[in-house]
Amino acid sequence: MQKIALFDFDGTLLPWDTQKLFCHHVLQEHPQRRWYLPLFLALLPFTPVLGAEGMKRVFLSFLWKLPQAEVEQLARDFAQQWVPSQIWPEMQEIIAEHRRRGDLTILISASPEPYVKEVGRLLGFDQAYGTVVEFPAEGMPLFPDLINNKGWQKVERLRRELSAEHFVGPQLRSAHGYTDSCADLPMLSLCQEATVVNPGKRLQALAAAQGWTVMTLPRPWKHRWQRLWHRWFYLVGSDRIGPPHRIPR
Repeated sequence: MQKIALFDFDGTLLPWDTQKLFCHHVLQEHPQRRWYLPLFLALLPFTPVLGAEGMKRVFLSFLWKLPQAEVEQLARDFAQQWVPSQIWPEMQEIIAEHRRRGDLTILISASPEPYVKEVGRLLGFDQAYGTVVEFPAEGMPLFPDLINNKGWQKVERLRRELSAEHFVGPQLRSAHGYTDSCADLPMLSLCQEATVVNPGKRLQALAAAQGWTVMTLPRPWKHRWQRLWHRWFYLVGSDRIGPPHRIPR
C-alpha cells in the first residue's frame, strides 16, 4: 500500500498566513476593494460570537461579486508569483523526496481552496484540499458560505476523498503528517509518523512525548512586532511593503 504524506500549508510549507497574502495580491489588482477593511475591523470584536469560520466569511468580503473565473485566475497568478519565493527549501526537498519514493502527497489546508489547488499543482502534490467556498452564478457573496477545512474537518475530508483501503480502523495504513499547529492534532491522529515545524510550547511538548521530528526553520521577520507590521500592510494591500520578504536561503 502506498504511503501517504499529509502536509499543512500556512506555517508548515512557508511562514506566512497566506490568506493575508492572497488578500494583498487581490487588492493590488483591485485597489478599490480596500473598502472591505472597515467592515472586517468593525466585526472583529464579535469574533467570540462568530467564531473562526464566521470571521473567515467576513474576511473574504474582499472578493465580493467577483465571478468564479476571475477568482480562479487571481488564485493562479498568486500561486505562481508569490509561493516559489516563500516556500522553505527544506520543505520543498521533503515533498520532492516523498514523490521520488512514490508516496501519495496531499496538501490539506484551512486556506481557501481556489489557491490551495493552484499551489498543490505548482508544487507537484497529487491531491490538494482547502476550505470550500461558495460560488453562486452571480458572483461571490459578501459573506460566502464555506466549509472551514480545519481541525476534525480535515479528517472528515480525507475520509471522503480517500478510498477505504487506505484506512485501518481510525488511522491511515501508512502516513506521515507535517504541521506547525495544534489545530492539526486530529490530522496527526491518522498518522504513524509526524514532523512539526517551528512548534509552539504545547506542540513542542507533545512532539517530545510522542517522539515526533521537530524542524526549526528560519522566519523572515526578526521579532513579533515586525511580523505584525507586515501583516497590517498585507491587509490593506499597501504598495509600500511589496511582496513578503524572501525567506533566508
